[in-house]
Amino acid sequence: MSTQQRLYPIGIQTFADIRNEHYLYIDKTGYVYRMTHSGARYIFLSRPRRFGKSLLVSTLHSYFEGKKALFKGLAIDALEKEWNVYPVLHFDMSMAKYADKEQLEAALCNQLAVYEKQYGVITEERFPNLRLRTLIQAAFEQTGQKVVVLIDEYDAPLLDVVHEEKTLPVLRNVMRNFYSPLKACDPYLRFVFMTGITKFSQLSIFSEFNNLENISMLEPYAAVCGITEEEMLTQMSPDLDILAQRLGLSREEAFAKLKAKYDGYHFTWPSQDIYNPFSLIRAFANAKLDSYWFGSGTPTYLIEMLRKFRMTPIQLGEACKAGKEAFDTPTERLDSIIPLLYQSGYYTIKKGNPITESYTLGIPNQEVRIGLFRSLLPYYVTTDTVSASSALISMAECLYDDDMDGILRALQTFLGTVPYTGNTDYEGHYQQMLYIIFSLLGYYVDVEVRTPKGRVDMVLRTATTLYVVEVKLDKSAETAMQQIDLKQYPERFALCGLPVVKVAVNFDREAHNISDWIISK
Repeated sequence: MSTQQRLYPIGIQTFADIRNEHYLYIDKTGYVYRMTHSGARYIFLSRPRRFGKSLLVSTLHSYFEGKKALFKGLAIDALEKEWNVYPVLHFDMSMAKYADKEQLEAALCNQLAVYEKQYGVITEERFPNLRLRTLIQAAFEQTGQKVVVLIDEYDAPLLDVVHEEKTLPVLRNVMRNFYSPLKACDPYLRFVFMTGITKFSQLSIFSEFNNLENISMLEPYAAVCGITEEEMLTQMSPDLDILAQRLGLSREEAFAKLKAKYDGYHFTWPSQDIYNPFSLIRAFANAKLDSYWFGSGTPTYLIEMLRKFRMTPIQLGEACKAGKEAFDTPTERLDSIIPLLYQSGYYTIKKGNPITESYTLGIPNQEVRIGLFRSLLPYYVTTDTVSASSALISMAECLYDDDMDGILRALQTFLGTVPYTGNTDYEGHYQQMLYIIFSLLGYYVDVEVRTPKGRVDMVLRTATTLYVVEVKLDKSAETAMQQIDLKQYPERFALCGLPVVKVAVNFDREAHNISDWIISK
């Protein structure tokens, strides 16, 4: 098939459909063979949402049903010799999101009913856990083969209530009861594979399965989900040429933009560079580098948890360190939001230290950075996101022309339309607001940058200029400029290779706006 006619699997997560209808498929079947021949019978994989977990589960489903023809030409075709057929029970827990106790139990029973009909199981039992146990035994007895259980997004019913003290225990108890038969049914099980985003300790899969293999951070499975740079440059090489042509760029320029926008994920260290597959595939299909993954929905629990742990925008944008044990902390007992940010895909591993078994974490790429700060706009700037977007466009146009004066004028005009809100009567609020706005413009921003004689409030770097910014509240721009000169901040950046521009900004507490500023080279 010509790449001009390439079919991209937009919204398609069923392996059989992708193969039968000749959609693009990045070959992950080598990992399927490795998992199913590793000796581990109970495996858990954590990856962020829309990272290919459901397609991986579907691939396992087709493999265990012995559908050899679907795998022709793929890596596993040369590895597997037997192609045994097993009974497969495949549950998708994302279908039980946003449910109360009764709705959750009903959703579980509906999925069980499909397989009960397949195996002729007639039951009046209403409890999902007892129905699951009966179903597994029936499938085993009728086929003479051990049963494969695949559970996709095992934690989906719990994620959106993780911050709710009353609702979480109720739903967690339902899910714990549902998963509990898996241990008792061990003699009837060939393989159990579960995916999710985070780890809930008080579920039977983690508390009772001593033999559960968590492959989430194991180096051999680092690229089991997502698209590696190597895969993109080989399996998608012709697509890259076509994308570059459609964007009016060279191949190298298109690659650089894709890398900055969607790359940067690492789920262990060392690791290959991994691209967000959801966004990358859509960028190729639409010939447009948009924010696809973040635009597909910012989970409510993320904003709630940011507020619960009082994580500021500046802290969110900075790199941080975490020990290996932090990644195994149960969600219910988190004393930091860092593990949840990592598991959700908003942070990734930037660097690892094998001696201390610690990791440096940070935001992976432009898409996530801009999406994160855009989601914070209503909390730190204004709930009028339409006006905010218009103002940001004006500021972006000014920054592209290195017109800092125009940026500050546009910001002053915009802030004049923003209603007053509480908790803004301190200098740090305005520093955080500028940090969010400059971050949304898509350029490198850092705060509290150390110099030999003090700390710079903010540094903004564009392709052509480095801005050193000092912020004051109820003083004057002249006072802020005097501090820049007194502390000799520009000397700290003399070797950066860019012209340094000094920006002194003063905010007025009563007006909740910029009162004056000075720009000096």
